[in-house]
Amino acid sequence: MKKIIVLFLLSIQFAFADGPIWSKTGHRTIGEVAQQQLNQKTKKTLNQLLNGQSLAAVSNFADEIKADSIYRKFNAWHYANIAEGKDYGDDAPNKYGDLITAINECKRIIKDENSSKADKVFYLKMLVHFIGDLHQPMHIGRLEDKGGNDIQLQWFNKGTNLHKVWDSNMINDYGMSYTELAAKLPALNKGQVKAIQKGDVLDWIEESQEVADRIYDSVEVGDKLYYRYSYVWWDTVEAQLQKGGLRLAKVLNDLFS
Repeated sequence: MKKIIVLFLLSIQFAFADGPIWSKTGHRTIGEVAQQQLNQKTKKTLNQLLNGQSLAAVSNFADEIKADSIYRKFNAWHYANIAEGKDYGDDAPNKYGDLITAINECKRIIKDENSSKADKVFYLKMLVHFIGDLHQPMHIGRLEDKGGNDIQLQWFNKGTNLHKVWDSNMINDYGMSYTELAAKLPALNKGQVKAIQKGDVLDWIEESQEVADRIYDSVEVGDKLYYRYSYVWWDTVEAQLQKGGLRLAKVLNDLFS
């Protein structure tokens, strides 16, 4: 009986842990890119708050805590689903919050002089993850299909859905570590970096929504996807990873400089 109970509890834990996430490799790549763009003051502050851990090391924290039901209230913070043909803010906000309100709340708590160090560390780790989620286009997917989760597909003859293809199928099957992926990204000059970092969270969500719309047009329910799909879309994956990292660095430099 004890064994049955343990197995049942583990199954619940894995169910929470297996929600819609950008792959661990994707988030770590974004953290690695951001780490290379931090100014000295921000590096020093982050080193103190994170006890020397890198952004890549803490980038999956917000997904890892899903295994504990006390953090269930943060589940809606990972995405901002928008009805087809509408823009963010056109409809009433999700009463549980969304990706945009989450990022703003994290920044508020981190900047608040009255926040405890523990709270600053917690919401810093969450912020690192949420900037990553903002650049996974299907986290800004359509409300009607739960960000592509209801669009069933085949990935190399295995059942999946459009959200998962972008969360994990493509990037995991590419087979590179996060350091390899970060090193492989295009070299950019200062002007190009500045152009990517221009704007704010609302500008970036609009951009991700535009990418998501193109992704929706790329498939139909039941499609069987193979190498060609990755070939066509891999430049977009890399672009989103690079943008996520550069913009995460900007957000952190603005917070701590």
